Amino acid sequence: MSPRLPNEADRALYREVLSQGGRVMFREAMQQDPDATLRLIELGLLVHHVVDESLTAVSPRTAAGRLGARMRAEGAGLLLRAEEAPALLESFSQAYEAALGRVERSSVVRHVHDMTQIRHGILQIEAETHEEILAAQPGGARPQQFLKQSLELTRGHLAAGIALRTLYEPAALTDLPTASYAADVTDLGERIRVLDEPFTRLLVFDRKVAVLPASADNASAAFVEDPAVVAVLVERFERDWSRAAVVDWHAAAGRPRPTGVPAALTGLLAAGLTQKAIASRLGLSERTVAAHIARLREHHEAETLFQLGWLMRGGDR
Repeated sequence: MSPRLPNEADRALYREVLSQGGRVMFREAMQQDPDATLRLIELGLLVHHVVDESLTAVSPRTAAGRLGARMRAEGAGLLLRAEEAPALLESFSQAYEAALGRVERSSVVRHVHDMTQIRHGILQIEAETHEEILAAQPGGARPQQFLKQSLELTRGHLAAGIALRTLYEPAALTDLPTASYAADVTDLGERIRVLDEPFTRLLVFDRKVAVLPASADNASAAFVEDPAVVAVLVERFERDWSRAAVVDWHAAAGRPRPTGVPAALTGLLAAGLTQKAIASRLGLSERTVAAHIARLREHHEAETLFQLGWLMRGGDR
């Protein structure tokens, strides 16, 4: 069933949220107008964050695109309404850009010194991301109070076709909740590697916006939109990613998953034998050995046979 288009009460509540900087507490909005609050969440104009029970205003242009996609999925009979969605939300777009848009993008680098506002800014950017999120997360254990929400956010991002790649430090391997979380999200499709070198916290969204610390204690952040600077940060991430190790997060979490490959074959591969030599030693066809090696390469995210042999010899530890 299509969501009902916004009425004047919805518009009034949305403008009120914008007047508060684009973020209000969920309970406050519900007290003011519960019907309008729930309708704006349904339309995608407000995002409800369960960790701190807050609401964040989303760009109406982004919401309009998603609303249009939902309408298209309901069939050809709603196609006309889907095409009208941007126009129907134009008044929201004007209010959003007047209240927040020009302020937030008045500079290619914006410094934020409040942790709540930093999270709010990141959540707003995430809501408008369509293709890729790159993350460098130094330190060991991830904050457990955020892991459940992070898992659901990751599930939503991947379902929307957003590619996710994350760098951790080796200490993350020794924290069971973090390793279990990493195993869960890699099952969903996120790629997480471990870099045994110092690196800086970094988030990059669609290679257009980067967020990085602006102080040693991470209490302030810089939101960077300058294309040249973002390109340099992406290049640095890719350099670190290429040096980082692929790890078996299931094994780190105490739940190793079988590869379906005979242990003898794995041992011979680790010893450096060629595909032909392994087939001869085990009395298998080269085609069968090739299929087993393909499964191992997928399991270990190895791009070449040389890299796979290196990983088999413990190169990822």
